[in-house]
Amino acid sequence: MTIPLTALAPVSWGTTYAVTTEFLPPDRPLFTGLMRALPAGLVLLALTRVLPKGAWWWKSLVLGALNIGAFFPLLFVSAYRLPGGTAAVVGSVQPLFVVGLSALLLGQRPAGRTLATGAVAALGVSLVVLRGSGALDALGVLAAVAATASMAAGTVLTKRWGRPDGVGPLALTGWQLTTGGLLVAPVAFLAEGAPPALDGRAVGGYLYLALAGTAVAYWLWFRGIGRLTATQVAFLGPLSPLTAAAVGWVALGQALTPVQVAGMALAFGATLAGQFGGGGSRPFSSAEKNRPKDSMDLMDPALRR
Repeated sequence: MTIPLTALAPVSWGTTYAVTTEFLPPDRPLFTGLMRALPAGLVLLALTRVLPKGAWWWKSLVLGALNIGAFFPLLFVSAYRLPGGTAAVVGSVQPLFVVGLSALLLGQRPAGRTLATGAVAALGVSLVVLRGSGALDALGVLAAVAATASMAAGTVLTKRWGRPDGVGPLALTGWQLTTGGLLVAPVAFLAEGAPPALDGRAVGGYLYLALAGTAVAYWLWFRGIGRLTATQVAFLGPLSPLTAAAVGWVALGQALTPVQVAGMALAFGATLAGQFGGGGSRPFSSAEKNRPKDSMDLMDPALRR
């Protein structure tokens, strides 16, 4: 059940685009990132009542910055500035970012099959969400690329560092959401000013993003990182744009062409191949094997992807 439960995270993230455009105040990406992260993190801290110790103070800061503090604002900048699912296309190359960063940080040589599968996933997503809508916003594209790289780095470092003995994924999620939210807060207020007036739709949208799309989703995501290889986790990422396309079709009345349906089949097939293709990575050296094992290593017999 680990793979299906972890997959619920990118599925919930795929609804972010529709919620952002249909429910939230316009042009407030930093405030939206703050409202998504900090309340959820504080709730999880209150539930777990566990704080970092020792080196985990700075590790939580780094992971919170990569997975939340940088990723959320960049994600919403791209969502506000790019048409349709263009940001999702950039995000679909996350498996390739993870492969490259794993070579640097985990000492893994990527297999050709893994690279090909990642390229097929990105191609499938592009067929689903790209539209002929004219020139793209350069800042939006840069934000989407930076968000993808940030999340990929956070995924690989989360896999490398594991988590402290006796600390569950719920507490680890709370640490990262809180630190990430605190990093976003001063930037949001300096750049965007006072919070906007919120109506009932906006409050409902923020509650959904903070609870279902963040607290629960990130708990499932970090739980999955602890039990799956980094490649398996990364290849679940294309489920997010596929969900966004499905939500647009079902809830917003957006038609799907035969090319888009074919793209969905390609991307979904690549996602499955990424789960059951055997990983296909080899270590450059024995350095990673000789590193002292933490609790996450013990849960993952394959150790690395």
